[in-house]
Amino acid sequence: MIRINDDLDIDESELDYEFARSSGPGGQNVNKVETKVTLKFDIAASRSLNDLQKSRIADGLASRITKDGILRVTSQRHRTREANRHAAIARFIELVDDALEERAPRKPTRVSRAAQRRRIEGKKRRGHVKRLRKPPPMDD
Repeated sequence: MIRINDDLDIDESELDYEFARSSGPGGQNVNKVETKVTLKFDIAASRSLNDLQKSRIADGLASRITKDGILRVTSQRHRTREANRHAAIARFIELVDDALEERAPRKPTRVSRAAQRRRIEGKKRRGHVKRLRKPPPMDD
């Protein structure tokens, strides 16, 4: 079981791992060893999450979720497959915990009267400067 927070544990059997060769420098090791780890988590098929949690994760992590509803987390920072697997799990826990956090509703604010006045005065000043650039009217 992977502990996300005090209220949620996700069964490790719900996670799939995909391994590939890492990019970037690393000498001969990078060319022959598949150390990059992609953790995949099917949100819709998860038995550990309730519907509210599924929708919060889907909304909060929309950019990381595929069209099929699979959350993907990748790690290729370390030189070993196991270290990258642990890093991917740690990042997965962090992302899911953050997505499940209840956000306080936004309170709409108003622009202060002083700020409105400054804005209008600035516009008037700018208009005056532009008027001064015009050639004087031709009197016949």
